[in-house]
Amino acid sequence: MEARAIARYVRRSPRKVRQVVDLIRGKHVDHALNILHFTAKAAAKPIEKTIRSAVANILNTEGATKVEPEQLVIKEAWVDKGFAFRRFRAASMGRAMRMRRPTCHITIVVSDMQSN
Repeated sequence: MEARAIARYVRRSPRKVRQVVDLIRGKHVDHALNILHFTAKAAAKPIEKTIRSAVANILNTEGATKVEPEQLVIKEAWVDKGFAFRRFRAASMGRAMRMRRPTCHITIVVSDMQSN
């Protein structure tokens, strides 16, 4: 049994979020949450929130009576690129310089140990 959670339009660069996602891929959920809690990167917070959402999703499904939260594993985790907000900033000699504010989509799939 598996469940998925997607955090969309997270205001972080996908490259920076992928660095943190690579730390937790394939680990037990409680171990991954422990890693994220002590990671100094800003991307750890939305990833932790997405993992907790995926765990809640698997516990609220119909056949979840036999699923124990300690047995859950992060089966898949990936980060996709979202659109980039385009903003303008004042530059020298009356010009305007474009700034890009990147976003990303975080997808986490958790499953129990038996279905691996």
